[in-house]
Amino acid sequence: MGKGNWTSPVIEFILLGLSDYPKLEKIFFVLVLLMYLMILFGNGVLILVTILDSHLHTPMYFFLGNLSFLDICYTTSSVPLVLDNFLTPQETISFAACALQMTLSFATAAAECLLLGMMAFDRYVAICNPLRYPMIMSKATYVPMAASSWATGGAAAVVHTALTIQLPFCGDNVIKHLTCEILAVLKLACADISINVISLGVTNVIFLAGPVLFISVSYMFIIATILRIPSTEGKKKAFSTCSSHLTVVVIFYGTLLFMYVKPKSKDSQGVEKQNLSDKLIPLFYGVVAPMLNPIIYSLRNKDVQAAVKDLMAQKHFN
Repeated sequence: MGKGNWTSPVIEFILLGLSDYPKLEKIFFVLVLLMYLMILFGNGVLILVTILDSHLHTPMYFFLGNLSFLDICYTTSSVPLVLDNFLTPQETISFAACALQMTLSFATAAAECLLLGMMAFDRYVAICNPLRYPMIMSKATYVPMAASSWATGGAAAVVHTALTIQLPFCGDNVIKHLTCEILAVLKLACADISINVISLGVTNVIFLAGPVLFISVSYMFIIATILRIPSTEGKKKAFSTCSSHLTVVVIFYGTLLFMYVKPKSKDSQGVEKQNLSDKLIPLFYGVVAPMLNPIIYSLRNKDVQAAVKDLMAQKHFN
């Protein structure tokens, strides 16, 4: 029977993961678990201090708290599944659970792209229009901005998941990936996916190209303003307020760009290595940036360092 005529509905998927590399599974289980625990701890502390310390009740730290929460949600939507995959010879996931994981991962990743753009706008106003900053970035402005990033990311995720799950799947239910990544699932469909591909292309423009362009333009104005500051100390102080965000943006979009532009191998051995890297690079993209974000903001930000020390002192005193 031809593939196009087989309409038996798929009720579950098999996640191939690293089942071809059993020795690597144990190594990566320990490595990913440690990184995930660091993500939960580091971002959890950042969320806690931005809530408890009144000195951090500003737009920048409100966005930072949201970024940390997004990082926790994004990794939690996929990492536990990956860890279970490393321990299970043949990991299966129901159709509904796969759709849910796909929605949560897509929503949080899309929301983070928009949030990074909003954080760039916050730094632009703070440096280029400092006198108007309290008026422009009032609570009535920055709270809806953050909420809109969550809502827009969620809406896009629901649309793409709905477009994916309504496709017919013709019995081939093996996902050659560690999670229910939307492109990997689309490859299993036995129908025309041109609408899905076009809609994903439009989404990439909105959630990737758009924020990157906005961030780039914002930092052009920020750098131009900093260079006009007469004193060296003033330049350092101004740049220090946005250096952490800029570092996070470079890591976030740099690793994402590397995922899509890395060269393709043609020889059989190279193809096998590439298949392995195609699974591992998205995994580490999903855990490295969320793990580094709280470290970057802690090392480069004296306010966060002071808030963490105060929190630890209060806990020790109690």
